[in-house]
Amino acid sequence: MTALWEAGRANISGISGAIAPHFAALRWTWTPYSASVKKTRPALLALCLAFALDAARAAEPSSVDEPLAQQVRQLALDGARTATPPRARVDIVVGSLDPRLKLAPCQRIEPHLPSGAKLWGKTRIGLRCTQGPVAWNVYLPITVKVFAPSLVAATPLPAGTSLSEADLREAEVDLAEEPGAAVDRSAVAIGRVLARPLAAGQALRQTDLKSRQWFAAGETVSVVAVGPGYSVSGEGQALTPGIEGQVVRVRTENGKVVTGQAVAEHRVEVPL
Repeated sequence: MTALWEAGRANISGISGAIAPHFAALRWTWTPYSASVKKTRPALLALCLAFALDAARAAEPSSVDEPLAQQVRQLALDGARTATPPRARVDIVVGSLDPRLKLAPCQRIEPHLPSGAKLWGKTRIGLRCTQGPVAWNVYLPITVKVFAPSLVAATPLPAGTSLSEADLREAEVDLAEEPGAAVDRSAVAIGRVLARPLAAGQALRQTDLKSRQWFAAGETVSVVAVGPGYSVSGEGQALTPGIEGQVVRVRTENGKVVTGQAVAEHRVEVPL
C-alpha cells in the first residue's frame, strides 16, 4: 500500500503545466478504515439507542382510567363471588389494553362479561363503546385472585414423599394461581404420595397427589347405583383396576357389565 501511495505522489508531482503545482501542494493523508469506523461508532450507538427507546415507548401498556378500572373490579368481584368458597378473599388486578389498539374516541365505555368467561385466575373483561362516533368492543386482561386457608408444604418436599402431619401446615394461598383444587383438609392428604416436588410454602393441590388404587381387577367390589334421591347397592367382580377418578368396568351378580367410578376401597358408584 505504501509503495502504491508513493508512486501516486510521484505521478502527481510529475504533471506538467499550470495545474501541477496545485496537486503538488496538497497534503495527502491515509485514514485506515478501522479508524473511520471507530469515529462513527458513537453516532451509530446513539441512533440505535434512540430506536430502542422509541420501541420501548410503543410497547408501554395502555392503562384504563381509574373510574373505569373501578367498574371493572366491581363487575369481576360480583361475578367471582358466586364461584368462591365462603371464607375466601377475592382480589381483582386490572391489566392493560394492547398498546397497538387504535380506538376511536368514546364518551361512554361499559364493561361487560364475555360469553363463557370464567372469573378465576387470568381472564378478561369486555369493554364496549356505547356512545361515540364509532362503536367498538375490546377485551381487558384481569387477574382474579382468590385467597383462602389451605395446606402448604412446611419444608421442601421431593416427589414420592408419603405425606405426614409434619410435612404440612395451614396458610392463606391464592386458590386460582394454579390449576387443580387446593387441599384444605389433612384427612385428604395424610398418607398420600406426592406426584411432583413442592417448594416450602407452596400450596398442595389435588393434582400434586398420586392417584390411589382402590382395588385390583378380579376383586369383589360393592356396586352402588346412585340416582336422584335414592341408591341401590349390590356386589360384582371388577374387570379392570379401580384407580381413583377413573372409569372401571364391573360384572354384576346377574352377569351384566356396568361402568362406574372407583370412589373408595372396593366401592364403585354407577350414576343413573
